[in-house]
Amino acid sequence: MNGGPISVDQIVASVEGNFRRQIAIALDSFWHSAIRNRILVFAFALVAVILATAYGTVMLNHWNAPFYNSLEQRNLPAFLQELRNFAVIAGVLLVLNVIQAWLNQMTALHMREGLTRDVIDQWLAGRRAFRLSMTSPLGVNPDQRLHEDARKLAEMTTSLSIGLFNATILLVSFIGVLWGLSSELVFKLGDWSFRIPGYMVWGAILYALAASLLSRLVGHRLSNLNAERYAREADLRFSLMRANENLEAIAVARGEETEKRHIHQALDSVLGSISHLALALTNLTWVTAGFGWLAIIVPILIASPAYFSGTITFGGLMMAAAAFTQVYSALRWYVDNFGQIADWRAALLRVTVFRAALGAMDNADGMAGNIQISASEDGALHLRGLEIGSRVPGENNGGAFRLVERDVDIAPGEHVMVNGDQGVNRKLFFNALAGLWPFGTGQILLPAATDILFVPQIGYLPEGRLRSLLAYPAASVGFTDASMRAALERVGLEHLGNRLDERARWERLLDKDEQMALAFANVLLRKPRWVVFFDVLEGLEPETENRLAMLLGELTDTTLLYIGRSATFAKATGARLVHLERVMDTLR
Repeated sequence: MNGGPISVDQIVASVEGNFRRQIAIALDSFWHSAIRNRILVFAFALVAVILATAYGTVMLNHWNAPFYNSLEQRNLPAFLQELRNFAVIAGVLLVLNVIQAWLNQMTALHMREGLTRDVIDQWLAGRRAFRLSMTSPLGVNPDQRLHEDARKLAEMTTSLSIGLFNATILLVSFIGVLWGLSSELVFKLGDWSFRIPGYMVWGAILYALAASLLSRLVGHRLSNLNAERYAREADLRFSLMRANENLEAIAVARGEETEKRHIHQALDSVLGSISHLALALTNLTWVTAGFGWLAIIVPILIASPAYFSGTITFGGLMMAAAAFTQVYSALRWYVDNFGQIADWRAALLRVTVFRAALGAMDNADGMAGNIQISASEDGALHLRGLEIGSRVPGENNGGAFRLVERDVDIAPGEHVMVNGDQGVNRKLFFNALAGLWPFGTGQILLPAATDILFVPQIGYLPEGRLRSLLAYPAASVGFTDASMRAALERVGLEHLGNRLDERARWERLLDKDEQMALAFANVLLRKPRWVVFFDVLEGLEPETENRLAMLLGELTDTTLLYIGRSATFAKATGARLVHLERVMDTLR
């Protein structure tokens, strides 16, 4: 896909319409999983247990003939002996069933662990998550795909795979038994007698085929309906999360009724998709339940002509009926699991489409016409012919902007401020430097990634202990309590010095000025060689703005690049000015 703009919509369409590619993506995820070998061990153990269970089931089927014959003959000693035989066979099967249940659960557990960790790692790799959120609706609320869809795909893959293998083994085990039993059956019509080789096998196949075709006809829309339901569930979850994260702003604006209306609209969409799904499942139940009830009597009806003609005993009839049930159950596995298969395919589609879209984000760096970012050889920052697009390619053109000074060099230790004309989106310039916005032309040569720190206007305060926030994303164990308290004191947060181990929702406890001061304390603690700020002093109280600006002026050995219009920063640091101007022509 290199050499031209990559459309996430094209990636999605190619995966949506190609089941083989979906399977290939899922297999790639499994094969590169760190716990692949552990899953394979459990899978081989399951195969062994299922084979042993199938053998025990065949033995139980053979037990039917002498048991029912002893009843028919009223032979008490033989009856008691067959009860003892049953106890042994059933006891072994019970142990195998328990072992298989445990292996099923552990395999599903490790499948979920491998798949979920893989998707999360793909999502948070190389700024893919941000880029996807900017270029596709898939990245707006990915929690459904990362959590619920990944869980369903892992658990259902395990369940359906085990069920299919088990059904196949039973089919192979019993189709020979049923063929042998039904080949001996003789039909009589008056004076005419005849045999149909393996006729009960053909009856089971025709019966299962009819059920499968009807299930396919009635339930063909289930995959799309399940995928639609998951999408609407994700929208509802996102609406609830967004409202919860902005409760204060909603309360201040008295917007509860409006939010309630939006959430109810999302809920209505969920309920509507569920109602369509419920109708489709109800229609499918006519087929699955109907054929299920008929399966109780159909094998006896098929074998009854031979029984009434006297060619088989009552025990033989029950043995043939039991073998027919096993063969039919194996053949109708697809019928019984059609709804689950549709659900599985919907989950597979959503997870693989998401993973493919994430992979496409890597190709953005190599797209023709994109901003090229590389490391500078001299440790300085160089901007060469930089022109930044204001929109994602393919959207309505919103113009572009560039530096008035076409080529800009910033040496280590310099203090530089970048402002711009009215209407210039300075945040996109900040994101371009950070590697988050690749849309445009030109070249950015940056110092080593370990030497540069980007500080946005609105920072991220993860939930946890204050010491973790203060060091984020570095590990807090790398800093002493004394150094943390000293950094807090320098930014005016000395009252937090004794709360380093306190856990809280700090983004709600700290006001805007305190949050920005905490970001500056992070800079002081980590001591980067380069710091790029975006509008961090705008909107602060004058006292806070002056304190933080003066603090930056003291960092004479640190290169500071401030993107914004702060006169206080320019005065405190003596920064050199660089300008951004709008370019109205469409980017090519």
